[in-house]
Amino acid sequence: MKVKLLKRIYNSIANLKPLLWGGVGVGLLLSSCGLYEKYERPEVNTTGLYRDTVSDVDTLLLNTDPNFGQMPWREVFTDPKLQSLIEMALENNADLANAALNVKMMEDMLKVAKLAYLPGVAIAPQGTISRVMTDGASTSKTYQLPISASWNIDLFGNILATKRSAQAQLLMTKDYQVAVQTQIISGVANLYYTLMMLDEQQAIVTDMESLVKETWDMMKLQMELGRARSTSVQSAEASYYQIQGQAVDIKRQIRETENALSLLLGEAGHRIDRGQFYNQSLPSKFSAGVGIELLTNRADVHAAEMQLAQCFYDVESARSKFYPNITITGNAAFTNNLGAVVNPGKWLLSAIGSLTQPIFQHGQIVAGLRVAKAKQEQAFNTWQNTILKAGNEVSNALLTYNSSEERSQLDQKQVDVLTKNVEDTRQLYTSKGSSYLEVLSAQSNLLNARITKVSDDLKKMQAVVSLYQALGGGSH
Repeated sequence: MKVKLLKRIYNSIANLKPLLWGGVGVGLLLSSCGLYEKYERPEVNTTGLYRDTVSDVDTLLLNTDPNFGQMPWREVFTDPKLQSLIEMALENNADLANAALNVKMMEDMLKVAKLAYLPGVAIAPQGTISRVMTDGASTSKTYQLPISASWNIDLFGNILATKRSAQAQLLMTKDYQVAVQTQIISGVANLYYTLMMLDEQQAIVTDMESLVKETWDMMKLQMELGRARSTSVQSAEASYYQIQGQAVDIKRQIRETENALSLLLGEAGHRIDRGQFYNQSLPSKFSAGVGIELLTNRADVHAAEMQLAQCFYDVESARSKFYPNITITGNAAFTNNLGAVVNPGKWLLSAIGSLTQPIFQHGQIVAGLRVAKAKQEQAFNTWQNTILKAGNEVSNALLTYNSSEERSQLDQKQVDVLTKNVEDTRQLYTSKGSSYLEVLSAQSNLLNARITKVSDDLKKMQAVVSLYQALGGGSH
């Protein structure tokens, strides 16, 4: 019975072939007018994306191998403890988990767009019992088991454009996932280096605390021997308390940074196991690449281009609404309601082909096309600006790295000079060759210089992290 039913439906639909072939001919004609075009990357300005870190006018073009922008994060951040923290954050971070769920949702939406090519099938069983309220009247029973299938023929690219738009949106969502991953890796690395920098500053303050305590004791002894006044002792004591206050501040900063890093790990605040600040090994030779490379590496740049591609297909979809909508509907029903009560029932088959040509839609179709084109222009502007922003971030990261490297070398020279200055002023003080103010001032200057050097070294490390992120987070 099923075979006979399928044959009868097929024969009914076969009668619609003239309409189908006519529609196909129109579709082929319109395809030459651009309804089925695929997105192609338009020309975009990538000139001078990276400024030279030395010259004020030259454009920087780095081509040193290996390309830093292509390095996986494990080759950039080689500290085993840092790698363990990054892996933990990538596994537990809530933002990254939500980004992965967004990708799954867009994959489901793409499946829906692809299924639009298939006919929609529905079944709606119906039954009726009726009886006239008179003596001897019989009960009438009718029933229907209808099955309908409706197929929208995509001759003018509406379904195709919708599918391609969904594909672009899926890629854009995956780009967002990559961007979140890169932000997490960079965030963990920055906080990890900050913790080690604070540890180094804490050690410096502890060393200086001991040195100032020795100076305080020395001045008290000098006062007992009648070689110093009480004011020198008071100043040394105040300086000692000031350094202790700095130690308290650093301890607080360490706890706050540990809490922030724990949050990135998806955990409650706790102590973070870490290495030594000056034992870190980071790349020092970089290859930023050229503009087209930046386009493929940066997740936000690629996402902006996918937004442009989506808008391109939205324009095609809006344009396709000007053309007819062709629909084929096939119906089959097993029923006994054929004008007279028939038992058992019979099969009733029908096939309908319809063509709907919009004529007047209150300006909605025209407005929809204009809005789609305007959004496409906005997407192009956003893409161009995202590229320029990316180049700006690369330039700033390289500039920060080079300037921090230069500052660190100068800081080291200053630390060496001030260390000698502290030793000399202490010796001169015991022989009355210098005042207590010179001793305290020399120690304070040395403390500030050592703290500054560690801060500049941290900026250099963070510049590497910023450059890693600015170049798209490597190959993951």
